[in-house]
Amino acid sequence: MQKIQHQPLIGNWGSALTVSEQPSDNDIVNNANTDEMNGKRPFEERVFARFDALDSAMRVTDSRLENVESRLGNVESGLQSMDSRLQKLEIRAYDTKPIWEQALKEIVDTRRELSKRLDRFAAMVMETRADLQDVEDRLDKLERKRVE
Repeated sequence: MQKIQHQPLIGNWGSALTVSEQPSDNDIVNNANTDEMNGKRPFEERVFARFDALDSAMRVTDSRLENVESRLGNVESGLQSMDSRLQKLEIRAYDTKPIWEQALKEIVDTRRELSKRLDRFAAMVMETRADLQDVEDRLDKLERKRVE
């Protein structure tokens, strides 16, 4: 039976691992490779660097969120202004509603009266045409009598 060697290994996440290997000619993982990956920085330093990067990203995100909140506040105040203006217009519309109703009633009444007058005028025109036709007929009779 062969003797098993244990080699400590530090990966990208900084956790110390122990790898059990059978000694062979093809050592895939060795200390030289992991030292190059780690950049020979201590684990704590890498963790704190990640925390600093996260903290910086959070500050940027917080700043952007504050900007969005500010812009949202501007939109909200604009909407409140529009709402107050709309309420004033609605009040004014209620104030003028009786005036418009009266105007509409008068327009309808005027239209009816005009329609009645046009009907009477059309009747007079028809009567005048009938009278004119009678006059033409009588004139034709008189002219025929004269010619004979």
